[in-house]
Amino acid sequence: MADSHENVKKRIEALYNMLIEHDGYGEMKIDFRILKKGQKEIIIHCGKQYRYVVDSTMGRL
Repeated sequence: MADSHENVKKRIEALYNMLIEHDGYGEMKIDFRILKKGQKEIIIHCGKQYRYVVDSTMGRL
């Protein structure tokens, strides 16, 4: 089952808040990879890697 887009956005927001409050340098990188039809893997790099698989047919924003 695919992860929800809301889980991905919550993780990005939490990491952003952590980086902005940190007293030093920080880096965040997000990769989107195409998987089978209708899905993408989203990898958030921020010290650790957070991996999610989501449906890419999110109402075609």
